[in-house]
Amino acid sequence: MLTESYFVSVAGPPLANNTAISKDVGIYEHTLHPSHSTTSTFKKSSIPRNCLAVSDTHVFAAQEEKSTVHVYSRAKSNPEAFVNFPERIRSIALQDDVLFLGSQEGKLIIWEICTGRQVITPACHVQAVTCIAATPYHLITGSDDSNIHVWSIPRLLELDSTIEHEPQETLSNHRAAITSLAVGQSVNPDTNICVSASKDKTCNIWNYQLGIALRTLLFPSSPLCLSLDPCARAIYVSSEDGSLYAIDLFAEKALLGPQSAEESSTAIQVSSAFGATPQEAGPASCMALNYDGTVLISGHPQGQILRWDLSSRADSTELANINASATNIVFVSPLPSSRPTKPVAVVKPFLGSRGYNFTSQLETDMIDDTRFSKMLKSNGLPQDALEQAILAFQAPAEDAVGDQELRKENEELWEVVKEQRTLQQKTLQRYLETKSANS
Repeated sequence: MLTESYFVSVAGPPLANNTAISKDVGIYEHTLHPSHSTTSTFKKSSIPRNCLAVSDTHVFAAQEEKSTVHVYSRAKSNPEAFVNFPERIRSIALQDDVLFLGSQEGKLIIWEICTGRQVITPACHVQAVTCIAATPYHLITGSDDSNIHVWSIPRLLELDSTIEHEPQETLSNHRAAITSLAVGQSVNPDTNICVSASKDKTCNIWNYQLGIALRTLLFPSSPLCLSLDPCARAIYVSSEDGSLYAIDLFAEKALLGPQSAEESSTAIQVSSAFGATPQEAGPASCMALNYDGTVLISGHPQGQILRWDLSSRADSTELANINASATNIVFVSPLPSSRPTKPVAVVKPFLGSRGYNFTSQLETDMIDDTRFSKMLKSNGLPQDALEQAILAFQAPAEDAVGDQELRKENEELWEVVKEQRTLQQKTLQRYLETKSANS
């Protein structure tokens, strides 16, 4: 059975003298399925919003009001490294083996955790970079200056030091600080979307590769955080007044795509919430969807971790109380990673140009699987055997009657050829005899 886990971080001191909860725990790992439980804890961290990232092997936590990132080993549940950066860190995001950090001064810091290579861009934002979202090919940064930048990850990782690091697109429809970002994982330029939340009481839906605003959503109060459905079908938003909103993008009245009845410039007023957080918990400061998008987990300033069943839209149930302000929730995929390498230990970052050593652990064999090993590992019939069978069914059937007729015609033609050769030999023989008699 697959197990689904998520990480929760806290900031600030304990809210009450609860002896059942350790005072110095900063990160909790919880198992959601098959039954909820606390799997492990990571100590000595105070983590602000948008400053937690989790990989298969490590947990990265930027510290509140500091320029330090704590790196924890998931296998050992203890600190592996304390990494200092030139500026105070306000947001982080992890993509494969690269950690992206947004600074207080508006700069972007890139750290390759397997080589230690570090790249720092010029101040791309006028104010602090408060949130970051990443895809395999693009990085999206939001700032207190109300602007959103779209970056090309391959260009940011370019080894040529003379290349200028500039954003690919700038999205500037908001009029106040950006509070949250979420991005879909589609690689199609026509269907990938990004959603941004701002203190101007709006959420914007973007085609971020083309730099086009697809829709503006208006809320009664400022949205604090948002989460995008895994298939980019819906958006879930938490606002300052404690309301939770669910916006279906492709319902009967679709907001996006060719089925949308309104122009993209038309703003949509969102007024009906699907749920409200308990008054004693406070508005959700962070939220995340599970792998299949059926459960929403929200974290609150008073320490409550609530579960919302999206299929029934029933009232929330409390999963845990961590006795401190919850700031981040990050889900871990229940499916094993398909990457060929796994970083066992991080390499601390350094500035300057030098040779880089890639430090990682191979997860697969260097040679290709044999046909026999593929058949052993496959569930049911192997894919190549199925394809051969399908091709055999698609091939035209042989016509037995037609083949017999062709064979008979060939035999008759060969008999005619043999008769002609015999006649030719007899004629040549008579010609030679007549020629010799005359001579």
